[in-house]
Amino acid sequence: MPEQDSRTGGPVERFRPTSGRVMGVLAVLLATAVVVIGVVDREHGFSVPVVFAALFLGIVAWAAMLRPGVWVAGEELVLRNMLETVRIPLAAIERVAVRQVLAVSVGERRYVSPAVGRSRRQAMKANRRDADQPGPADSYAVFVEERISRLAEDARAQRGIGLLSDEQLELAKGVRRRPAWPEIAGLVVAAVGLVVTLVA
Repeated sequence: MPEQDSRTGGPVERFRPTSGRVMGVLAVLLATAVVVIGVVDREHGFSVPVVFAALFLGIVAWAAMLRPGVWVAGEELVLRNMLETVRIPLAAIERVAVRQVLAVSVGERRYVSPAVGRSRRQAMKANRRDADQPGPADSYAVFVEERISRLAEDARAQRGIGLLSDEQLELAKGVRRRPAWPEIAGLVVAAVGLVVTLVA
């Protein structure tokens, strides 16, 4: 059974991230090990500033490399980035492009997500090749770009809205941004703890 969105009840289509997962997991595990050793073995473990620095870097690694995600939930494209989640009405999307990051144009704004992208090398190769024949490394990026574009086109057709019409511009006002408060709070606590322990 396909995944359902808890907010809208509509189907969810997830796009797998294209980079950073292995390094992100290793960085978070290393930071966790330093924090645990520093807390458990205060006498012979790591100093308190090192523990706070590891905590800060672990949260940064989580937020930058593991948290980002892209999915379609019902009538919305969801871009979960480092410190915020953006929900975009599909019918409001004017243009989708996957270069080094996924970029979505809505109204006069551009929203990006590092979850899906091409390496600089892949992007340069794609510019040199015929656009009709993407290489194997580009095929997933091309799939994501075309799939989101198609879903946006279908959403506009379903509502009877034309591309770049006044109705579409009105829908662009429905974009919602929600800060990632747990990550923000963790970064603030770790940074303040690091500064206080270094100054004290």
